Order: sequence, then structure tokens, then C-alpha cells
Amino acid sequence: MVFRKLPGVSASGMGLRLSQKFMFLLFLSGLVTLCFGALFFLPDSVRLKRIFLSKTEIQPVTVGSGSENDVREHLKRPKDQGMTSAKGEAGIKLKSQSRKPPVSYEATEVRLAGGKAQEDLNLSRSKTESASEKVTSSNHGANSDTFSYKKFRRCLFKPPLGRDNGRPVDPQTNERREKVREMMKFAWDNYKRYAWGKNELRPLTRNGHIGNMFGGLRGASIVDSLDTLYIMGLMDEYNDAKEWVKTSLDLNSNGEASLFEVNIRYVGGLLSAYYLTGEELFKNKAVELGEKLLPAFNTPTGIPRGVINLGSSGTSWSWGWASAGSSILAEFGTLHLEFVHLTELSSNPVYTEKVMNIRKLLNKIEKPHGLYPNFLSPVSGNWVQHHVSIGGLGDSFYEYLIKSYLMSDKTDDDAKKMYYTALEAIEANLVQKSPGGLTYMAEWRGGILDHKMGHLACFSGGMIGIGADDGAPEKRQHYLDLAAEITHTCHESYTRSATKLGPEAFRFDSGAEAMATRLSDRYYILRPEVIESYMYMWRLTHDPKYREWGWEAVEALEQHCRVESGFSGIRDVYTTSVSHDNMQQSFFLSETLKYLYLLFSDDDLLSLEDWVFNTEAHPLPIIRNSCLQDDATQEKTASE
Repeated sequence: MVFRKLPGVSASGMGLRLSQKFMFLLFLSGLVTLCFGALFFLPDSVRLKRIFLSKTEIQPVTVGSGSENDVREHLKRPKDQGMTSAKGEAGIKLKSQSRKPPVSYEATEVRLAGGKAQEDLNLSRSKTESASEKVTSSNHGANSDTFSYKKFRRCLFKPPLGRDNGRPVDPQTNERREKVREMMKFAWDNYKRYAWGKNELRPLTRNGHIGNMFGGLRGASIVDSLDTLYIMGLMDEYNDAKEWVKTSLDLNSNGEASLFEVNIRYVGGLLSAYYLTGEELFKNKAVELGEKLLPAFNTPTGIPRGVINLGSSGTSWSWGWASAGSSILAEFGTLHLEFVHLTELSSNPVYTEKVMNIRKLLNKIEKPHGLYPNFLSPVSGNWVQHHVSIGGLGDSFYEYLIKSYLMSDKTDDDAKKMYYTALEAIEANLVQKSPGGLTYMAEWRGGILDHKMGHLACFSGGMIGIGADDGAPEKRQHYLDLAAEITHTCHESYTRSATKLGPEAFRFDSGAEAMATRLSDRYYILRPEVIESYMYMWRLTHDPKYREWGWEAVEALEQHCRVESGFSGIRDVYTTSVSHDNMQQSFFLSETLKYLYLLFSDDDLLSLEDWVFNTEAHPLPIIRNSCLQDDATQEKTASE
């Protein structure tokens, strides 16, 4: 080996001495260490890192916590291909026509005339939104694939809270709205005082209830109430709820939870709170909880089981009372809205893939008379028994079909086809007319009609109403008439009781019409479905009777369900000497009072042009990919 002569170093026969070589190598290794240390640890070295490290090493990939195969497949799949596949299958296509993004909510918001309290409320809200936008911008500005809250807000047609917070001009209507707001505050204050952190309030005994629907999760009433408190302007209460979610909502539970209930109440509640406020806390919690639900889909068919252990085991099983270990139509069919939004927020296609797999299977199997039975085997993928109901066990499956179509900005043609085909089968087989002229939904048991309609089925008036515009044009009025007739029947179930509140189920046989004939059906547990249909029918028709019917319900709730420390269900709607059940359900705060508040508000408060409500009344925005795409293109052009 030939060494070049270094200045000042003799190149005599012996060359460099061993000690000199050692010192030279020590100096050289120190220099290399110093350079690489600067390269990898100085704050401004990111650009240099990219020279040496691959993109995947710089930006870790987060995947859903489903089966190991799900994780491996997600990591192997090119990101663009995965997202294209998921969204393509969901029918969420980009429209060819572009439209100018609407004026931002901040630019159009108008304060209520007069009243310092309202100014303080708007200021409080604006501070929350401003802070959240700064966080969103700083966290996500570098990644165009990540959901942008700021872009989402620009794509809304109207401000979420309306130009005037939805305040009606009519003084009487506004007074009624304020009464509903007072009811919400009363229910919340008592929950906070006696049951804080528990799932629900027991108002008679003044303590909390945990129950077994949510596994180890706590605070169901808090998460369910977040959006209600926010839209009603109860900002101190909302901030208390947000703080509890931040500090005390522990998702690392190890209990047996209902996949359905956790999804609609917790995931839905957190998603809507995020979309209304922009608080990253809610989004992160929603995605974290969504990951814990994925193992329920690890079945031979991909149909999830109804019960999931939210702990590390991720085991799942079917309800013990379900026939032959089957899954329930209303449970596995009521995941689509939330899971599509989980994909939107996390850029992880696994959520959409899971619910689209359910839809694929349902489209393959034969349906008796075009109807969907309530029990399906997650092992074989076959119906277990032929019981069909638009009430309990089946209800929200149909609701999520039409709402999936609406939430996709009317691009999910598969959901549209499934909904209207099912509705035709329901009309042909289940819709009945009583001798007294009342239209109702019977239940179907293998070809034999049971002339019973549940309170839960009373949501269907509103469901048919919101889908009336998108069926065959010649059937629009027919669907609106059918929606009005069903809503009228459900109102009759209220007016024919002594308390003016409806029973859990009512019948149309043995001479009875719209009345409970069994003692076991005479209770009322603060359910929202009848009021839900009032709200939708008001917005669709502006017939004043729906607001009058809503006010009748308010008066009945105040007279018979309000107790000293909250609201309670009653055991018999046909006697005014009421016996209370000692339970303030979380859905009373999330649904019943929210729908009443919206009923007495202007239509631009959570406008149906921008929002759909999940089955727990949590508002989720319509996904306008065309607008978001246009917005991204404009930003790219501006930056260039």
C-alpha cells in the first residue's frame, strides 16, 4: 500500500509510528462522530435526514388494531391504492362538476342582537375554534393525505350553528326552545352532582349507574352530551365535559362491551364533538377507540360479533340470547357512518373496508321477499331465522342505508339501491292500514304478520321523509305522505295514553289501535324516536302541527318524568299516578332533548344540507370529496 506524503511527517523507512497512527485514527473517528451527531440530532437536520432515510422510516404508519393479517395487508398495500379501493367500493366518488367552496363559517357568523351573554358565548366558541384550527394547521400542514379541519369547514354550505345560533324569530317558539335548554341544564347539573363519571344518573336514589353495555368505559352521559351542550350554548358545562374526556376517559378498559352501543354513543359522540369544535382531543380518542373495535370483525365472514372485550385480548362473541350465536342486523348494520368517518380522519382504509365487506355479503345472500331478517350467522353468513322488524333488532340498519347515501354527497349508489329496494319490500309486506285509518309497520315472522309496532319503529317516519327526494321523482309525494302517516300514528300512541307519552310497543289487533295491550309494553324510558320524526317532518314540511306535538311532549315530560333530581322513565303511561324507573338514560340528553331543541330552532342550526345524524343523534358532516379536492388543488396552485 502506498501512502501519500503528509506535510511535516517523515516518510523514512519506518513510516508512521504506532502511537501516531493511533492518535490519527482517534482524531478521524471523533470527527466522523461529530458530523453524524450534527446530522441526526440538530433541530434543522430534517432535510439532511431525508437524504439517508426512507420516507417510511421518517413517518411511522399507524394501522388499525385488527388481526395481524389486517395489519400486514395494510402495510404491504400502497397507500394510494388502498384509499382508492376503499372509497371506490363505498361509492364515494369524486364529482366531475366542481363548485366554489362556500363562504367560511367564521365569515358568515352573525351574533344575536343584544345580550352580553350571547356575545360571551360566541367569543368562547370562537376562541375554541381558533385554537383548534392552529393545532390542526401546525400538525397537518405537511401531509396532504391527512384530514384538514380547516378545509372541511370551508366545504360546509352553512355555519354549523346557523347565522344566529338557530334562534327562531317567533317569540313563542324561542320561549319553547329556551325551556328545552333549561331541561338540558337541569338534567346535566343533576348528573354532574350525583353521578359524575358514571354512565347514567339514578335520579330518585341520587347516585350513578354503570351497567354492563359499555364494558369498562365510563362517562356515557358525558360523551353523549358533548354536542348537545355545545349547540345549546351551555359552554361552562361543555368545558367541564371536555376536561373530563381529556383527563378521565380511560379507553384501556377490560370489560365486555356492546359493539353497537360503544360505536353509536362513544365513537359517534367523539366524532361529532370534533367536527363541531375542531378539538383534536376528540378526534384522537375516537380513532383510538375505533381501533379497539376492529377485532370484533375477526369472523369467517367478516360479520362482527355483538360483544367485544375492549382490553388487549380483543376477544368477541355473540349475545347469549341471540339465536344460534347470531349477530343482529341493527347492530352490524349500524356502523357505516362512524367507520367511514374514522377512515376520513385517520387515512386508514381498514374501517371502510370492514363495513363494505358487510354490505357485500348482504348483497350476495338471498333475502326472503326482499326483506332482511334480524339474525345472521357470523360463521356461515346465512340467516338464522326469518323475523323482520323495522323496530328493535332491525331499525337502524335501514336508517344507515339512506344516511350513507346522503352522507356521501349522494354518490354512494349502492346504499341508495339497497335502501329503496328494501323500502319497496317493507311497503309490500309490512306497511298496514288499521280499520281506524292508521298506517303502521307490522312485524314479520316467517310470513306471518304480528300487528305490533314498537316505539323504536317510530323513527321510520323521519327516515322515509328524508329519503323522499331521492327515490323515483314520481314517488316523492307518496313517500312524504307515507312518512306523515306513520308519524301521525306514533303521535296517536302518545295522545291515547293518560300521560300523553307513548308506550314501548302498541298493537292493532283485538280491537286495539295504537295502544299497548300487554302490561310489559306500557313503559316509557325517555325514548326519542317519535320526537325525532317530528323534527324531520317539521324541516321537510314546516307544518306547524309538528311543533305543537313536540310541545305536548315537553309538557308531558315535565309533568310526569321530571323529578327532584333529574328525569326518570315511567313504568305505565296509562296511569297518571306514575311509578318511576329511577333512570335518566344517556340518550335522553343526546337525542330526546337535542331533537326537541332542533324542532324549535331555525333550520340552519345543523342544516340537513350539511349534516346527517347517527342513530344516537350525533351530527356527522356530509363528505364532499369534490370540494375538498378542489380546495387542495387551489392550495397547490397558490403555493406554486
